[in-house]
Parts: sequence; structure tokens; C-alpha cells
Amino acid sequence: MTRAESTRVLVIEDLVAGYGDTMILDGISLAVDPGEIVVVLGATGSGKSTLLRCIVGLVEAWQGRVLIGGRDINAASGVGREEILRGVGLAFQEAALLNSMTTAENVALPIMEHWEVDEPTALMLARMRLARVGLAGAGDKMPAELSGGMRKRAGIARAIALEPRLLLLDEPTAGLDPTTARAIDELVLGLKARGDMGIVAVTHELGSINTIADRAVMLATGTVIASGTLAEVRADPDPRVQAFFRRELLPQAARKNLVDDLEWRA
Repeated sequence: MTRAESTRVLVIEDLVAGYGDTMILDGISLAVDPGEIVVVLGATGSGKSTLLRCIVGLVEAWQGRVLIGGRDINAASGVGREEILRGVGLAFQEAALLNSMTTAENVALPIMEHWEVDEPTALMLARMRLARVGLAGAGDKMPAELSGGMRKRAGIARAIALEPRLLLLDEPTAGLDPTTARAIDELVLGLKARGDMGIVAVTHELGSINTIADRAVMLATGTVIASGTLAEVRADPDPRVQAFFRRELLPQAARKNLVDDLEWRA
């Protein structure tokens, strides 16, 4: 392991993965440093969701490495894998809050499970995380009482409950109105500003991409077709890149995508 690998929060090298006999990701490489937001973008079915699943070990790599804090998630098991994953927070697209628990209880759940603190202490820490995402007064609300934007914030609060060094955001502004989406983008920028956390945001929302991206990696059919600063990616002459940023439809994009079907059935 090189010094660069040990200081970066995430390093992915030549990752190949898929479902069954079908390859979804073919040679993906990227890296994320503390205090940096890397946006993974691409059309539906490009492999973005599978990439997130590989990072957290839900999909095993066929080839390549996924290093989190310098440790290979695929080479670890048992307690070792749990230790690595405690340094990763994942905010799901639909927040995935438990409807039978209050918002504070949802956020407190991983704290109680992994830090082995009593419930009052966990709830106090949970309310601190909620305050950090702008939900200081929402701890006693049930998930059904939260608006879409509040649910997104609560999901992020739970994702940062254990103060991870790596935060994964799955479509953080999908389904939100422009004003609420901008507020979530500003929240993400605020998390980045602390400087100790690396963030990977999977999104196809152009507004968010333009607002939060330090660097961008664009996928198409499971391969990286453009990578670099946002300006560099936007300038890439690949017609798939240009169609994405111009919101144009390529002829094959109108057909059912097997990759997308496999990703969401898996």
C-alpha cells in the first residue's frame, strides 16, 4: 500500500463486478481525498448503483480493489470488515427510515449498535447530528411527518451518525423541488467544509452536479468514459458526455437497459 492510498478515504482500482454471469462494472478506477466531493454521474443503467454496492461490500468484486482508509473491503471479513464499514456512511435515495421509530431514534440506532452507549446518550448524540443537518427540532417527529427534504436530511444525519471519514450519497436531491434541492446541496457543501470527510455523490441532477462537484467521474455501460474536474468532464468530446450535459437523448437510450434492470432487481 502506498502512502497516497493510506491517506485517501477511498481508492478504487480496476474494479470489475456484476451479477450472475453479467458484468456491470468493467475496470472502474477512482479516488477520493478528505475534504473532497467526487460526483459519479451517468445515465440510468450506467452502473452507478452497483458501484455504491461494491464500495460497501454488498457486491463482491470479481477483480480489482476497493480500499477504504487504505484497507481492502473485499479482503476483510468478520470483525475486520465491520471496522472498515464503521468509517463509511451511506444515505439512501429514499432515506430508508424506520417508520415505527422517531427521527431521533432512527439516527440513534447505529450509535447504540456500534458504539455500545446507553439509549439516553445515543439519543443526545442523534439530536446533535440532526442539528448539524438543520433538523434540530425534528427529533421527536415520526418519518411520516417529515417532508421530502426533511427525510433526505434525516437520512444524511443517520449516515453521519458514527462520524465517518467517507460519506456516500445516493441521489441526494432526486425528487425534490429546486429550492429544497439547493438547500440539500448547501448542506453537503457544509459537510465537506469540515475537511475531514470525503464524499461520493451519485446523481444525475445537473443542478447538484454543478453546485457540489470538485471532481466528476462519468460512467456509461459500466466503464469510465470521462474523469477529471467538472470543467474537464463537460469538455470531453465523447457524444455520450455531451448528450448528458445537453439533456439530449441518444438513439439507444430509448430502449430498455439490461444493466439498469439487473441493478435494481439485484
